Amino acid sequence: MLSPEKLARINELAKKKKSEGLTDVEEKEQKALREEYLTAFRGGMRHHIEGMKIVDPEGTDVTPDKLKEIQRQKGLHGRDA
Repeated sequence: MLSPEKLARINELAKKKKSEGLTDVEEKEQKALREEYLTAFRGGMRHHIEGMKIVDPEGTDVTPDKLKEIQRQKGLHGRDA
């Protein structure tokens, strides 16, 4: 995840954009910070989803095969490599 300072800067730039507008330099900074945030968010979400195991009400593992393969490669949930 991004540092608290970077998150604060993203919010600061968003607030300034609404109130008075941004300079070209600030717009570029905002775009770069947002891109960095999205990259970190997507990576965290991917990690979270790849760690999921889906089980139906009867207790049967119904995790999709594609996800099982990723988990096998990463050695998650006791799936054989």
